[in-house]
Amino acid sequence: MSKSDTARENTSAPVTAAWGAVISLTLGVFGLVTAEFLPASLLTPMAADLSVSEALAGQAVSITAVLAMVTGLFIASVTRRIDRRHVLIGFSVLLVVSNLLVAYAPNLVVLLVGRVFLGIGIGGFWAMSAATVMRLVPEALVPRALSLLFSGVSAATVFAAPLGSYLGDLIGWRNVFLLATLLGILALVVQLATLPRMAPNGHTRLRTMFEVMMRPRMGFGMLASLLVFTGHFALFTYVRPFLENVTGVAVSGISAILLGFGVANFIGTFLGGALVERNMRLTLAVMPLVMGVAGLSLAMLTGTPVSDAILVALWGMAFGAVPVAWSTWITRTVPDEAESGGGLMVVAIQFAIALGAAAGGAVFSISGASGVFAISGLVLVFAGLLVSVGLRTEPLPAKA
Repeated sequence: MSKSDTARENTSAPVTAAWGAVISLTLGVFGLVTAEFLPASLLTPMAADLSVSEALAGQAVSITAVLAMVTGLFIASVTRRIDRRHVLIGFSVLLVVSNLLVAYAPNLVVLLVGRVFLGIGIGGFWAMSAATVMRLVPEALVPRALSLLFSGVSAATVFAAPLGSYLGDLIGWRNVFLLATLLGILALVVQLATLPRMAPNGHTRLRTMFEVMMRPRMGFGMLASLLVFTGHFALFTYVRPFLENVTGVAVSGISAILLGFGVANFIGTFLGGALVERNMRLTLAVMPLVMGVAGLSLAMLTGTPVSDAILVALWGMAFGAVPVAWSTWITRTVPDEAESGGGLMVVAIQFAIALGAAAGGAVFSISGASGVFAISGLVLVFAGLLVSVGLRTEPLPAKA
């Protein structure tokens, strides 16, 4: 039996697509990412209510990212003997428990415990998402299914922060997390109704992840993806200071531009699925190039609020295709170990978030937001060129 045949057997690719199950996972994504983003828009009232500084309350975000990275490393090996349906449902249970603990937290310690549960759910879900999609839809439809899955992220980006801030002023931050709990319960119910049994392969151990990392194309791909995500998160972290200090946009204008970014990002996830189906390598190369050119244009050209809003939206649309393309690349590069590959991708993304924010901060202190955008733009252009020259991809199968 060939390696590709073994991969197909291990991932149990179905003949027909289980779109109901994919939608249930999209609801789970929306719930997880919404909960992840909420503290950013509710930090001030959370800190005041718990009688801690905003810096301490901000650790609710940091601890989630750290746990997500650690979980991405270990989840496949720890759960290697458990039905994947049960594992995925477990992540939604953790989402519900996390939101309840945060909503009723009497102090910061309990709130952080709740965010630990969320970090486990986020890291575990993303580590298994690509491998799970491979078992829910035929191979040729994997990019389309992944674009639907990542639309949950884009939707959360659009709605979580502005809606969380607005509702927090009306009903209080604790009630906002209770509403997020209801969203988690909805995802859980739909998953219970639609997710099929998915027997574990039982082969994945911690050493498997390191073995996967040593495969010929994985190291290069992880480096390229790390550059792409680092460039993006450096831009995203400092987009508000750029719009305030360079573009000269008021707070209301910043909200409108970021909303445009979110809507464009939502569109980009579906565009990415269609592009990956046609040419995965070209999509992987062109999207960071577009993002880089947008970043460099923002930094180097004297723009107006309208032109900068268009460039930010273009950047958001291009980035919408990036997670879809890289997740699809994982399913084609290591189809026999997609869970381990997904775990490595989670680690790369979480590390990129920290690296982008830290490196961007260092550049910001020296040359301001324009410097961050210029350096990040160059990193993204370099990443796109690196992919176009050196990344090999497996062809997607023809649709039946």
